Amino acid sequence: MIEVHNTTFPAPWQEGTESDSERSQCVLGVVPIIYYSILLCLGLPVNILNVIVLSRLAIKTQKSSYCYLLALSASDILTQFFIIFVGFILETVILHRKIPATMVHTVSVLEFAANHASIWITVPMTIDRYYALCHPLKYRMVSYPERTHKIIATVFVMSLITAVPFYWWSDLWRVSNPPTALDQVLIWMHCFIIYFIPCTVFLIVNSVIIYKLKKKKALTCRSGKTTAILLAVTTVFAILWAPRTIVIIYHLYVSSVNKNWKVHLMFDLANMLALMSTAVNFFLYCFVSKRFRSTVKEVIHESWLPECGVDH
Repeated sequence: MIEVHNTTFPAPWQEGTESDSERSQCVLGVVPIIYYSILLCLGLPVNILNVIVLSRLAIKTQKSSYCYLLALSASDILTQFFIIFVGFILETVILHRKIPATMVHTVSVLEFAANHASIWITVPMTIDRYYALCHPLKYRMVSYPERTHKIIATVFVMSLITAVPFYWWSDLWRVSNPPTALDQVLIWMHCFIIYFIPCTVFLIVNSVIIYKLKKKKALTCRSGKTTAILLAVTTVFAILWAPRTIVIIYHLYVSSVNKNWKVHLMFDLANMLALMSTAVNFFLYCFVSKRFRSTVKEVIHESWLPECGVDH
C-alpha cells in the first residue's frame, strides 16, 4: 500500500499531540495533488481500455497470459480507486481526514489488498510463461482457462487475507514516536510481500526464461511478444518500486518521515514513482504487441465510429 497522505492535514484524533513546527512539511506543496489527479484521469481510462481489449483477446485466443494481464489491469483499477481516489483525493484533500479512524483503517485494508493483488497477479503469470517456453509439452496440461481463473481468484482472496493485519498500519506521515515492535513487523511484512518475494521470483524465473530463449532457436513471434510483455512489466515494477522500499526501510531505522523533511520529500517522490506502475502497462502492451494495438484500434473504432459500419 502507498502512503499518499499529506501532513498538511492532521487527523482529527491526533490534533494537539504535536505542534506544526515539529512536523515535517510537504516540500512539494500542491504537486502531489496535481500529479495524482493527472495519474487518476489518465490511468483509469487506459486501464478500462486495457480490460476491454484484453477481454476480447482472452476470449478469442483462450490464452492464460491474456487472462493474467486482464486480472492485472483490474487490480490496477482497484489500486488507483482505493489508494489515489479514496485514500488521497477523497480522504486527505477533500475531507481533510475528518472521518472516523475505524473507516480510515478499513480503507487502508482495501488499499493493501488491491496493492497486493496488483503485484502478485504477475507471479503466476511469470510461472505460466516459464512452463510455456521451457516445458511446452506439459504446458497444455498445467495451463488452461479453468485453472487460470481459479488461480486468479485465489490470488485476489489471498491478497485480501494478507491485507487484514495492515488494519493496524501506522500513518507514517504523522506518527513521530519511534516505531513499535508491531510497526516493525508490519513494515518488514509489507516490504517482503510487495517487493522482496515477488522480485525474487521474477529474477529467478525470468533469468531461466532468458537463458532458455538464448539456447532456443525456434521461437514463434507470438510467444516472443508475450514473453517481452512479461519481461517489460516485471522490470518496470522492480524499478519503480525500488525507491519506495528503500525509503520505507530507511524511515524505520534511520529517520522519521514525520520529523525529517528530506525523508518526507524522498517518500513523496518514491510513492509517486511507485504508483506510476498502475498506469504504464497499457503503453508497454501497445509498444510490444501488434495484436494488442490492432485490437485497441478495433475497440476505438467501434466505440467512436459506429456509423462507419465496419465489420471487424
